[in-house]
Amino acid sequence: MVTIEVIRSTRKPSNFLKAKVLLAQVWDGAMNPDGWWLSEKLDGVRAYWDGSRFLSREGNPFMAPAWFTEGLPALPLDGELFMARKSFQTTVGIVRRHDEADAWKSLKYLVFDAPAKAGAFEDRMAFLDALPVSDHAAIHRHVQCVGAAHVREELARVEAMGGEGLMLRQPGSAYVCGRSGTLLKVKSFRDAEAVVIDHFRGMGRHKGRLGALQVRTAAGIEFAVGSGFSDDERDHPPAIGSVITFRYQDVTDGGTPRFATFVGVRKCL
Repeated sequence: MVTIEVIRSTRKPSNFLKAKVLLAQVWDGAMNPDGWWLSEKLDGVRAYWDGSRFLSREGNPFMAPAWFTEGLPALPLDGELFMARKSFQTTVGIVRRHDEADAWKSLKYLVFDAPAKAGAFEDRMAFLDALPVSDHAAIHRHVQCVGAAHVREELARVEAMGGEGLMLRQPGSAYVCGRSGTLLKVKSFRDAEAVVIDHFRGMGRHKGRLGALQVRTAAGIEFAVGSGFSDDERDHPPAIGSVITFRYQDVTDGGTPRFATFVGVRKCL
């Protein structure tokens, strides 16, 4: 998906935050999570509070009204602007606009880390607990995991309520920049099929070969699949007209699969 954005857009995103926020890897189901910190994965908009304003992961400002940020400390926080489960697109619409201040009343800033505070994760959470409370912010709570069965039970419970998934945080871990195995996301995936209708050329290290596939589902939904390919598959992509299997996490309000990744070409029996 990122490759498609690069191909279609000439805007150069800011690197202001790209090297400053902690990004998750995926729990493989095999690693023992006993003792890790478990929380619900929020279906909101990631927001870095730099001490005076909210910024996206790309460094773009969110124009929150002054009354919403009143009481937030003059130090960095990492969290999520959150409305409710299954409200991602509505939340995005609110934070992107500059002229709908009243709509922010439906949001809350849920804080899950303090990037500038040294020490272990537990120390940073204790530090956050001691901060003055804001009317529009709260600390996102974690519970200590007691094994893989606990993760699966909690995932089933959260998904049954419409939640997106879970996050696992390594005990004693520092806040580090970039993608790290100290933070793991846990989500259920679904598989589906779609017909390849176009190829997009790659950029960067994929220049001269496949960047992404444009596909169409049986319901007529068209979207791009840009990840999950091996180097050989990028050199020899599925033909236009072939049917692929893709894996995704959920769908947008319009029915488009989110976070779609390539699994393989369907084999006809």
